[in-house]
Amino acid sequence: MSAAPAASASRRNLVPATVEALRERIFAIPEGESIGQLPELARLLGVGIVTIQQAARILEHEGLLEVRRGPGGGYYGRRPDALSLERSLAAYMRSRPASWQEALDMTSLLFNELAAAAAECHDAALLDELRAFARRIADGGDHADLIGLEVEFQDLLFRMVDRPLFELLTRVTLRFAGTRPFGKLFDGAPGLARWKTGRRLIIDAILRHDPELARFEANRHNRAVVMAFVEQEGG
Repeated sequence: MSAAPAASASRRNLVPATVEALRERIFAIPEGESIGQLPELARLLGVGIVTIQQAARILEHEGLLEVRRGPGGGYYGRRPDALSLERSLAAYMRSRPASWQEALDMTSLLFNELAAAAAECHDAALLDELRAFARRIADGGDHADLIGLEVEFQDLLFRMVDRPLFELLTRVTLRFAGTRPFGKLFDGAPGLARWKTGRRLIIDAILRHDPELARFEANRHNRAVVMAFVEQEGG
């Protein structure tokens, strides 16, 4: 390899390395604090100003960096908000048709663990909310409300446990499911009745504070149904 191509490859590798170094500085300090100014960062990282600028543009796109100009300007760390992450991941999933089945596979498995974790919650107010939700779906609701009811149910479970990654992936999948024939999972009145029965059994296990039973019921009444649907749609 000649000197010129080698130097070009080295410069290309320098930008990703600088991005990672800046990312580490961002997460090492509280959100909104300065990670430094352009000349200072170039000196500290031993790279050129242009390299810092290229890395900064990548981090701005990721929602991790804010560039402020003028007096007191510089580079300031940010944190991407959950809604932005959700939209980005949902857009990525829509651009890759096979990812829909993969996402349902993954999140249905995670839901088993979410139900088990919720069974360890002892917050009286949240448990009362769960009981009220169980009574409400037993007394009413129709197939048109199914996705909304499922979102409401999982929202409540997420408040019962601290599982931010579970929450992000599940919310994205449910949002994405609205663009696909997700309703066929529990089609018609018999399907709605099966959904209600399954959620009642999951809720009962959670209220009994039995993680293994909650995981079992979630697997039987959610994941097994989801995977059968994925196999049917794939076929």
